[in-house]
Amino acid sequence: MKVLGLTGGIGSGKSMVASMFAELGADVIDADQLAREVVEPGQPALEEIATAFGRDILMPDGRLDRGKLARIIFADPVARARLNAITHPRIQERMATEMLLRGSRPGVLIVDIPLLYENDRTGTVESVIVVWVDPKTQLRRLIERDGLTAEEARQRIAAQMPLDEKRARADLVIDNSGSRENTRRQVEAIYRRFAPTT
Repeated sequence: MKVLGLTGGIGSGKSMVASMFAELGADVIDADQLAREVVEPGQPALEEIATAFGRDILMPDGRLDRGKLARIIFADPVARARLNAITHPRIQERMATEMLLRGSRPGVLIVDIPLLYENDRTGTVESVIVVWVDPKTQLRRLIERDGLTAEEARQRIAAQMPLDEKRARADLVIDNSGSRENTRRQVEAIYRRFAPTT
C-alpha cells in the first residue's frame, strides 16, 4: 500500500480533499477523528485535561467542551503545549496501530495529519500532499465555517506553520483556492499516479 501524508492549514479544505480520495477508493486515516476518540468520556486523556485545565472544561454530560478549550489554547501557546503533551502521544499510538492494520493491503492509504510538519511526522509516510489556499481565502473560509471573529481566526491560523512554508516543503500540492471541480481534478491526478493498475 502506498502511504501518503495529507496536510494543510486550518480552513484550507483538507477534509474535503480527504473525502475525495476516499470516494476514489483510497483508505483514509483521519488524525482529527483519532483526536476526538482519545478525549471521549472514560478515556484517560479526558481526565488529564480536566485536571490540567479545570473541571469547567467539561460539559454537564461529562464530555469535553471543545469550544471553551479551543479559546484557551489558541490564546496561550503554553496551554496549547500542555494539551498536546497529553493528547499527541495517544493519537500517534492509535495512528501507528491503524497504519499497521491497513499497511499490508493493496491500494493507497491517505494519512490525514493537520500538524504533520509541526510534529515532525514526515518519516511515517512516503510522500506528503499539502492542500494550499491563499491567505485571504483561508481566513474567509475559517470565519464562515466556524463563526469566528477575524481576530480569533488569525490566532488559529498563526498557531500552525504558514501554508506557504508547508507548500514549499511538500512533495505534491493541491491548490484549493478555486472551484471544487478544479480541486477534484488535482485529487484524481494524484490518485491515478499512486493507485495500483489492475
